[in-house]
Amino acid sequence: MSHDITTTIESEPRDDSEDVRSWAGDFDPLADQDERRVLFAALDSFRQYRRTAHMNTTHRRRQAFYALPSAHWQMLAEPPFSILENFNRVDDAIDVNAEIADAILATGLSSFGLAPDPHPADPRGNWHGTATTSDVNKAHSTLRQFYRDWSAEGRAERELCYDPVIQDLRTEFGVRVAAGQEIRVLVPGAGLGRLVFDLARAGFSPEGNEISYHQLLASSWVLNHTLGTQKHSLYPFALHFSNLLSREQQLQTVRIPDQHPGTVMAESQGNPEAPRFGQMSMSAADFVVLYRQPDNREAFDAVATVFFIDTAPNLIRYIETIHHCLKANGLWINTGPLLWHFEDGANRSHENSHDPQDQGISEPGNVELTEAEVFCLVERMGFVIEQRQPAHERPLCGYIQDPNSMLLPLYRPSHWVARKKSD
Repeated sequence: MSHDITTTIESEPRDDSEDVRSWAGDFDPLADQDERRVLFAALDSFRQYRRTAHMNTTHRRRQAFYALPSAHWQMLAEPPFSILENFNRVDDAIDVNAEIADAILATGLSSFGLAPDPHPADPRGNWHGTATTSDVNKAHSTLRQFYRDWSAEGRAERELCYDPVIQDLRTEFGVRVAAGQEIRVLVPGAGLGRLVFDLARAGFSPEGNEISYHQLLASSWVLNHTLGTQKHSLYPFALHFSNLLSREQQLQTVRIPDQHPGTVMAESQGNPEAPRFGQMSMSAADFVVLYRQPDNREAFDAVATVFFIDTAPNLIRYIETIHHCLKANGLWINTGPLLWHFEDGANRSHENSHDPQDQGISEPGNVELTEAEVFCLVERMGFVIEQRQPAHERPLCGYIQDPNSMLLPLYRPSHWVARKKSD
């Protein structure tokens, strides 16, 4: 979609019961049938979180457990195994996680002026029952992502991906930021908004961009509506039963957010010695469609892509867009792997509707490139790569990874800095 719907951080936490229009812009998603369908499905997926998590996690496992020979399940039901008791504990953890899903839903409904219990005959307001299995799976993964982006325990993952970006920006723009100049940084694929928040806290003026309503609804909640530092509990790994060393590992809990955005912003504004807290926003749009618009031409001092460029079916479109929206001599900083999301050729996103003349991520065709080919393409299309981290120096990094798991899928993300050539 080519529309810009924005959500901004507030300096004070909000009550979820308030009718808070934290989304604004020149486009009403409820007025477009396709857009409304995608938004409704995202909202409904959070509504269904509790029921589907219980059904698919513990209910079916209880059925399978009781299907064991009677003597066997009775032995495993007793200490030290206590399998049935563990199912009960997992159910309790699901209910705790569901409180976050319900809070995201409540703030989302309030933001868009939708009723919690809509009339079934109202097509513009009845969002119940619209989520598919894929939508519900996205809600589940979105909740787990709070572990990576907004818990103290997820700091280890964040520091390997976000910290190098912030350091590169400080090296380039630190003097200007200290002098009070506005440095605009675009963050495509901003997800739950943590890098956007960290950049604003460092004095930059970041604009996050995200196409997924699941991510946008969740980021709006954590940025604008959480009750305070570590006020919300999350069991990130409770629904996973494999590669565990212990049940305590499965049922570990974290508290989010580790930094409360409203509090941090208020403290910064109230302390003249503290760094300026930059203006931040999130746009709901297809990256290629929105940021190739004329009003975004040479609008940003820097673009930071973190675990993002491999979401492109056609990387050339992404590079064209980044080149278009960067100022002359602007900086492009990238960190992430090359796990091409459309490698099977069929995994096309229909998160949002699009202008038929510029289909963005829905454009047909896809190609997978090696890192060497990415470097060649970036330099051919108007950039000079100034820094490249050698492969043997790159740290291994998980993604929403339980560090105690017996299975540790790890990335060795590429980190490089490129500069747009001046005309």
